[in-house]
Amino acid sequence: MGTAIAGTSAAVALLATATPTTAQTPAPPAFNACKACHTVNKGGRNGIGPNLNGVVGRPAASVAGFNYSPALKASKLRWDAKTLDEYLAAPTKKVPGTRMPIATPDATKRAAIIAYLTSAK
Repeated sequence: MGTAIAGTSAAVALLATATPTTAQTPAPPAFNACKACHTVNKGGRNGIGPNLNGVVGRPAASVAGFNYSPALKASKLRWDAKTLDEYLAAPTKKVPGTRMPIATPDATKRAAIIAYLTSAK
């Protein structure tokens, strides 16, 4: 019986170390198009677009090592639900000269993306 308990304890310990410790929600289907350019995991690499972990609450164009457009650098935006919603709806309208070409016109999809990004910390 001691061997079974030891084996169970080892399995629990293995699961505890393999389970993510963040409370990030799973990516919604609306985020699928974003994945082509962006990562969201903490400490993740920049791709064609910057890593989006912790984006909500930080200034625009602030991820180290990413080459932002001069327009986004000069935008003085701080990412919150409102600015993200406006930017995702029409990036080139919100920040003329931005390099992000993909808009998300559907308000429901934008809301799902923003909720997901809010959880990515």
